[in-house]
Amino acid sequence: MTGSAVPGTGVADHPTTGHGTTARDVYGIVAGSIGSVTVSGRTPVRWPHRVGVVPPIAAGRLRRSADVALDAAFVAGGGAAVVGQVLSGLGGVGKTQLAAGLAHAWWQQQRVELLVWVTATSRTAVLARYAQTATDVTGVEDPDPEQGAERLLAWLASTDRRWLIVLDDLTDPADLRGLWPPVTGSGRTVVTARRRDAALLAGRALINVDLFTPAEAVAYLQGKLGDRPHRLDQAAELAEDLGWLPLALAQAAAYIIDQDLTCADYRRRLTRRRLHAMRPNVLPDDQKTAVADTWALSIDLADAATTGTAGLLLQLAALLDPNGIPAQLFTTTAVTAYCTSRGPVSVDAEDAHDALRALRRLSLVSIAPPADTPAAGHPSDTPATIDAGMVRVHALLQRVVRESTPAEYQHSVAVTAADAIAELWPSHEPDATAAQPLRANTIILHQHTGRHLWTTTEDAHPVLFRTGASLGNTGLVTAARDYYQHLHSIAADHLGPDHPDTLATRYHLAAWRGEAGDLAGAATAFTQLLDDRLRVLGPDHPDTLATRHNLARWRGHAGDPAGAATAFTQLLDDRLRVLGPDHPDTLTTRSNLARWRGEAGDLAGAATAFTQLLDDRLRVLGPDHPDTLATRSNLARWRGEAGDPAGAATAFAQLLDDHLRVLGPDHPETLTTRHYLASWRGHAGDPAGAATAFEQLLDDSLRVLGPDHWATLNTRHNLAYWWGHAGDPAGAAKAFERLLDDYVRVLGPDHPETLTTRHNLADWREKAGNPAGAATSSSRACRHSPD
Repeated sequence: MTGSAVPGTGVADHPTTGHGTTARDVYGIVAGSIGSVTVSGRTPVRWPHRVGVVPPIAAGRLRRSADVALDAAFVAGGGAAVVGQVLSGLGGVGKTQLAAGLAHAWWQQQRVELLVWVTATSRTAVLARYAQTATDVTGVEDPDPEQGAERLLAWLASTDRRWLIVLDDLTDPADLRGLWPPVTGSGRTVVTARRRDAALLAGRALINVDLFTPAEAVAYLQGKLGDRPHRLDQAAELAEDLGWLPLALAQAAAYIIDQDLTCADYRRRLTRRRLHAMRPNVLPDDQKTAVADTWALSIDLADAATTGTAGLLLQLAALLDPNGIPAQLFTTTAVTAYCTSRGPVSVDAEDAHDALRALRRLSLVSIAPPADTPAAGHPSDTPATIDAGMVRVHALLQRVVRESTPAEYQHSVAVTAADAIAELWPSHEPDATAAQPLRANTIILHQHTGRHLWTTTEDAHPVLFRTGASLGNTGLVTAARDYYQHLHSIAADHLGPDHPDTLATRYHLAAWRGEAGDLAGAATAFTQLLDDRLRVLGPDHPDTLATRHNLARWRGHAGDPAGAATAFTQLLDDRLRVLGPDHPDTLTTRSNLARWRGEAGDLAGAATAFTQLLDDRLRVLGPDHPDTLATRSNLARWRGEAGDPAGAATAFAQLLDDHLRVLGPDHPETLTTRHYLASWRGHAGDPAGAATAFEQLLDDSLRVLGPDHWATLNTRHNLAYWWGHAGDPAGAAKAFERLLDDYVRVLGPDHPETLTTRHNLADWREKAGNPAGAATSSSRACRHSPD
């Protein structure tokens, strides 16, 4: 490097030669010195030179992917001008340590001649450090720090000495207006910030500093606690509890050592105590704030920029799923009305949108596309529009916000979150994934705020029941059963056994118990529920009548179709008396009576009853009402069961045209009509056509409903059946064998559909010439038959 004149002195700089007097500095390197230069009586500067104190490297610090990204950013710059790198991320992820690691490495490797570390929390702090540096390198002390800063920037622009300036913890990008280091071939600038404003990132390389990976988190705890291996009990679980946040792990390790605990002990305390109480006596690694306080400034800044709206949105987000909250939730009417009621100004959807952006700019939330679902606690920040995105919040930040939310607002925040979820819920769910984020957020909300969603003066929040219905109606029947079992326990605890909502949870539990395969158990549960609803609500209450309806239904499914028909006959008398002949529930009871008459053996009677019902539904509801279309479907089916399969196929073909017109090609009822059409085509003598139709239906069912939906599994069952009848018994056997594995996995070994599949597998193995395999399947089916 050639010398250059130092601005304002007329004295030439000289490069470090390594042949002068050496001295070991605090960084542990030996630096060469140049000839002394005295300016205005000041001590001459020695090169290489540093200004400010670079934080020490934390004990046990791991080299991470962000280190590699930072190195790559500098290498990519090569000898060309590089404006700088911005290390951005959530508070506590280790941005300062990343910058300090770079600074220490470059100083030790003598890659820089001037290293300046600036704590950039205010413009005043930046000006002071710049002015000090200017005095050191030019020998001129300016009375005004602004002038000193200008002198430094001019020097940086003209010198060919290699320099690195780190602007650590930049709080407000506006503080650097006019103070950004110049673009030169010899200089580098690194900024650490929780922010990601457009003005901050313009022309600079953004490096996202993320959480530890699970493996890194465990390795860190092993490094800190491994001298006493027993302390590592449940280390991986603790790392997950803390969301793999480096700051939290460091402070947890210090606390464990101070209190002589294990990771398991710390986890138990973490569930019982507030986060503030888990602070170690002395923070490790020169840390300035405890985990519970590390985000306070960012929250205050977001609040100040949005007249308090950002803080309210964060309180809502703190109650929901950290791995993904639909961004649209924050612009619902429920949320904007709540923010208006809590704040000094009216808030609309645009204001909520801007507040969410403020939270993102300050790295308090991240926003990613809905399909991007990384591991819990590892939010990505793939660019996404607010309307389409999924908002993620670190679980520890959520906990801090929950613990700081005033008690008088906790109920209203919980109810607002539930109202917003309900507002977003689609009226039609084509598959199990459509409302999955809403179900997940409801479950997390309930875990955090259960008591606020159940009160003795109000009904349970409807979104709790909507979640269970969503699980079952999209094919997750065992999940729906388990959900309502849990919901019933909570309802009984909060509301008592006779509250209508507690009885409602029993109703849904019994129904999904039956759908999950326990037919007799469902009938028994409805019998017991009926006794209590008669006692609490009386015989003519709609819920009592609905219980009788389901009791009759499950009695039929459990093997007593004649008893079901008798029960529906009795129920019809009461519904005619209470509701009248044209009430939808009365018409539904007639539909079920007709169905179970057919199941009991009166096939022609069932067809006649559905013909009469169709006339009334056309009159009351019109031709395109879903119940009218369902009646046409039942009439076509029983026409086929009564001995006219060709007529059934023709009726289903006509019905399909109307379903396509009214509901569209992907509606579940349209798919069901295609299913029946294919089946009756086969029974009418075209097994190959039936198999082809089921193959086409399976493709659409997989796309629309997913592989584990009961309708998809049923389609596979019928496809295998018609393959066999079309002349491929071996193919049918193989298809039933694959299907059996999935039925066992999804519904369990004792579900009726599983048992039917076992029998069909045995049958087609025998027809395919494998009597031994057929015997095995048949034997297993007998062992798993219900009592």
